[in-house]
Amino acid sequence: MIDFEHSPVFKLKPIETDDVRDDFHKFLIEGESIFAAFKTIRDQLVFTNKRIIAANVQGITGSKVDYTSLPYSKIQVFSVETSGTLDLDCEIEVYLSELGKAKFEIK
Repeated sequence: MIDFEHSPVFKLKPIETDDVRDDFHKFLIEGESIFAAFKTIRDQLVFTNKRIIAANVQGITGSKVDYTSLPYSKIQVFSVETSGTLDLDCEIEVYLSELGKAKFEIK
């Protein structure tokens, strides 16, 4: 999974849902749709009506991609820190049963 917490490079920027990787559509199940999408330099993160899906592009060529699915049903606790006057980033932390914490920083 993408380690958003320990690298300042991985600050997510919003993108249009039409601009997500075509690969994401392979993972969507019946009745699932993407309502928000974000990207870093090469990686992407989407929020659907059922889960969060992260695509971690690996290697020099970018042909290897690690996908992680975080179902909302496994989230036990979440935290949202909104942006402020000087701190323009929003932070979202989700705590998942048996997996631990995932933290996303959004510009």
